Amino acid sequence: MGTTGAARKLASAAAFGGGGLSVLGAGLYGVLVAEARLARRTIGVLSEHTPPDSTGWYGRGRPGPAIKIALLGDSSAAGYGVERVEDTPGAQLASGIAAQADRRVHLRASAVVGAKSSDLLAQVEAALGTDPDLAVILIGANDVTHTVMPSQSVQHLAEGVRRLRDDGVAVVVGTCPDLGTIKPIAPPLKQVARSWSRRLAAAQSIAVLEEGGRTVALASILGPEFAAAPALLFGPDQFHPSADGYKQLASVLIPSCLAALGLVPEDEALPEPYRGEGVLPVAAAAVRAVKTPGTELGGTEVSGSQRGLRGRWVELRHRRRHPSPDVESPEQSEADAAATEL
Repeated sequence: MGTTGAARKLASAAAFGGGGLSVLGAGLYGVLVAEARLARRTIGVLSEHTPPDSTGWYGRGRPGPAIKIALLGDSSAAGYGVERVEDTPGAQLASGIAAQADRRVHLRASAVVGAKSSDLLAQVEAALGTDPDLAVILIGANDVTHTVMPSQSVQHLAEGVRRLRDDGVAVVVGTCPDLGTIKPIAPPLKQVARSWSRRLAAAQSIAVLEEGGRTVALASILGPEFAAAPALLFGPDQFHPSADGYKQLASVLIPSCLAALGLVPEDEALPEPYRGEGVLPVAAAAVRAVKTPGTELGGTEVSGSQRGLRGRWVELRHRRRHPSPDVESPEQSEADAAATEL
């Protein structure tokens, strides 16, 4: 079965509650189980150290009304492994959006270290109490390393996105990273992890797009940047990003978050073919996206229709990254964040 067919089947199995084991086959699944156990032993047990909480107000002195963001998911969203709150992806993300939108931002960080897709709905329900404008979700890596059936992972993600969209919240999902880039996972089983995580990422994209969200491919997270400088961009366990790695991670999410909020510049509103941007059927777009970090997928229309013969129409974008602003530490009250707006 080709990658496109596998992605379609995973999404279909998730939609109808199927197991999805046949997508990769029982033999390949067994190999992945062994690989995941080996990788977890190599990486070691996560410490009890809790990442700094990036919840709070950003954009000191900038005008309102504030943009409210919920950050959900696993350790990659929580910022596991860093000591300073300014180094967390939440602080990086909120500071960048505040600077580029010239608005105050309130971030609610609800991500949990070790979370799998099955834990997402509880985070969503908690986040909805803050009435967010945007939810950013990073989930999937723990599903792979714990050998959760891909169809189950995708079904849980789809339920969370559906709940958010039903409440009018814009959603950006950073899809499962390419675990073939992780150093403790050695070849030849590294290729198995890469195949599994890429197919999960493609299926995540299809499911999220069908629920009205948009996705950003984390793929190899930073592609050649991670390969060239793993000691700099990975943390001490060689599995989670370092502070510099989280900075790069946030940089690929910020442009798509601004797009989801309707805050992109006019000259970036339309796809640019010379940048490899355009409109594709959903499965083809999902498969192409998993190969290139930062690729954004969002639903669109062709001739007034959301769907063609090959499914939903999807806009594939490679949005421009902007220079990283100075990262703020969060203020605990809106009054502090708006100190100059009096």
